[in-house]
Amino acid sequence: MSTTTVETSAAVNEKPSAEARSKSPRRGERSLAGSLASHGILTVASLIALFPIAWLVYLSLGPDKDDYLHPGRIWDKMTLDNYSFVLQHTNFFDWMKSSLIVSLGTTVVGVLVAATTGYAVSRMRFPGYRKLMWVLLVTQMFPIAVLIVPMYQILSDLQLIDSYLGLILVYCSTAVPYSAWLLKGYFDTIPFEIDEAGRVDGLSPFGTFVRLILPLAKPGLAVAAFYNFITAFGEVAFASTFMLDDTKYTFAVGLQSFVSEHDAQRNLMAATAVLVAIPVSAFFYLVQKNLVTGLTAGGTKG
Repeated sequence: MSTTTVETSAAVNEKPSAEARSKSPRRGERSLAGSLASHGILTVASLIALFPIAWLVYLSLGPDKDDYLHPGRIWDKMTLDNYSFVLQHTNFFDWMKSSLIVSLGTTVVGVLVAATTGYAVSRMRFPGYRKLMWVLLVTQMFPIAVLIVPMYQILSDLQLIDSYLGLILVYCSTAVPYSAWLLKGYFDTIPFEIDEAGRVDGLSPFGTFVRLILPLAKPGLAVAAFYNFITAFGEVAFASTFMLDDTKYTFAVGLQSFVSEHDAQRNLMAATAVLVAIPVSAFFYLVQKNLVTGLTAGGTKG
């Protein structure tokens, strides 16, 4: 009798603990409240990030230049006339051509120089390699206003004022230092054994870099390419100083043509800004598969 009583009481005592274990979340799982809270925060953050873009698109549909002062009136008179005017009566396609030439040129030249520099510093121990990276870092500390005058003088001596090549070189001088640091950190995550295997197979250092390292560094290269593209695409100060012909203006400089001393056609500026975002969005779509991986991988070593 006592044995049955002890077994029954033990079974009763074990039952709540088993139920508690089944109700408690497993390791790595979130509770319902935690999941709802995280999704709610992400939703609010997404709305905050998307609101300026949606607002810009909304203002671009207003037919009058002063509609931004009374945005509630736009809803009843939405039109695409601003877009048709920008495409037909401005130098929009010249701005697009200039922006793509300069941005893609900066991307190709900048990533090539940054990749070779980052790989050399990551793998080779030549005299002054540490000082080289510090010099690249120091160049990022100078404000654009200080650099414009000496760069203008240099481009003038080289007869590169009002040329795409001159503007590409200027943008590379500002984009390459950061890209070199970024890629150097990414190359540090690639094992040295891969370089040694390339040498065993008879590859030269450059052959190892091109055939073995670069394919493994696609995420880092994607981040560097996106950074170089955005740097050249949205820059204003250098482009407005070094480009004199209005048909060679980039998008960022072309937007200034809608603003005069006494007037500002903000509806046309909004429509142009929406159109300007299309090439950037397309480029982001091309590199977005590797973008997140490249942004996080360069911060770790090993």
